[in-house]
Amino acid sequence: MDVCLVTSNMHKLKEAEYVLGVKLKYINYELDELQSLSVERVVKHKAISAYLRFKRPLLVEDTGLFIYSLGGFPGALIKCLVQSAGTEKICRIVDSCDSRGAYAKTAVAFSNGKKIKVFVGRIEGSIALHPKGGNGFGWDSIFIPKGSMHTFAEMSLQEKSRISMRRKAFAKFSKFMKNNI
Repeated sequence: MDVCLVTSNMHKLKEAEYVLGVKLKYINYELDELQSLSVERVVKHKAISAYLRFKRPLLVEDTGLFIYSLGGFPGALIKCLVQSAGTEKICRIVDSCDSRGAYAKTAVAFSNGKKIKVFVGRIEGSIALHPKGGNGFGWDSIFIPKGSMHTFAEMSLQEKSRISMRRKAFAKFSKFMKNNI
């Protein structure tokens, strides 16, 4: 596969390679992100920017955390919220809500310069009472997938990758590539 993943997050690269079962070519580059709750809008913008810069078939990815009681906030803005407030404060904010329900969604965009194709994976879950676990990255320590008693950060890469929204999105991309080669 002559497609590069453009990311500055080596955790995302590692998960993508694990899910796809291949070593990916990648470009370690942090793309500017459109400020939107929508991961689909963010990846489309990233795909256009990345293709204009690198002029080769590529993948970009974005993941959001959508809290039902907050009207879907922070969505794709979760990275900014974690960096500015931290995961413990996010748990405290959710304490005042009527529900801890949330979902995580990943959008992967493939661009070959002629078209952009977006693949989405989603998983239901809830926000933990407190951050737990030392694995993963970002907000993994506060998201508990439906059917589990553990946060993503309490799971191994293999456990997380079996059920994650990122696995679902990359699996759809993989199927697309197999059917279009």
